[in-house]
Amino acid sequence: MNHTRWKLARERAITEGRNEPPEVEAMRTEIRMAFDLGQAVYDRRTALGISQTELAKRANMTQPQISKLELGGTVPTLPLLARLAKALDASLNIALDGDTSTVAFTPHAA
Repeated sequence: MNHTRWKLARERAITEGRNEPPEVEAMRTEIRMAFDLGQAVYDRRTALGISQTELAKRANMTQPQISKLELGGTVPTLPLLARLAKALDASLNIALDGDTSTVAFTPHAA
C-alpha cells in the first residue's frame, strides 16, 4: 500500500467517526512541532542567504545535523536552540498551546 492510500484510509476512518489512539495523536503532534521548527530554521537560513554548511559552522554543528533538523527529524535541546538563534542572528520565539505550536525567528535589529 502506498502513502496515498494510507492517507485516504486515515481520512475515511476519521469521517466514519473512528479516532486514532492517543499515542498516535501524540506522535503526530510531536512530528508536527519538529517540522514547524525545521521550517522556521530553513526560512531564516534562506532569508540570510547562507548554506546548511555555513549555518552548521556558525552553530557548531554538522551539515547533516542541520539537514535533519530542517526536515523535522530531530527535537533539539534548549542549548542547541540558543546556539541556532545566535547563528541565525535572531531571537527564537516558540508558542505552545496544547497540540499546536508557532515557531519564528525574529531578526535582530541592525
